[in-house]
Amino acid sequence: MSHTIAKFAVAWLLGAVLPSCAFASELVMFERPGCAWCARFNAEIAPIYPKTDEGRALPLRRVDLDKPLPADLAGIDPGAFTPTFVVVDQGREIGRIRGYPGDSFFFGLLGRILTSAPPSQIHS
Repeated sequence: MSHTIAKFAVAWLLGAVLPSCAFASELVMFERPGCAWCARFNAEIAPIYPKTDEGRALPLRRVDLDKPLPADLAGIDPGAFTPTFVVVDQGREIGRIRGYPGDSFFFGLLGRILTSAPPSQIHS
């Protein structure tokens, strides 16, 4: 029962917050071939992510760490762990999630990043 309430609360929070959080232009996923946690994300989240409020607000961009980093991400440290998810706005890091903690935690952590952004980065 409390799990259902928690899901409802997260959904309500995202619906209330995401429309005003247009500051974040994308969610960058730093990954490597053979990464088991990347594969888990691909199975559990990737198919539905574009259909979610988060996916519409933060399109997912994948970056293979075995290849050179794109020039527009030169100022972003991808870190040592994969996957690492970085919310990026105009080349600046807004927040990150290291690893893949599972579907419920992933969306909860992403919601925290969106709600904790400094007011100067939120465009109405």
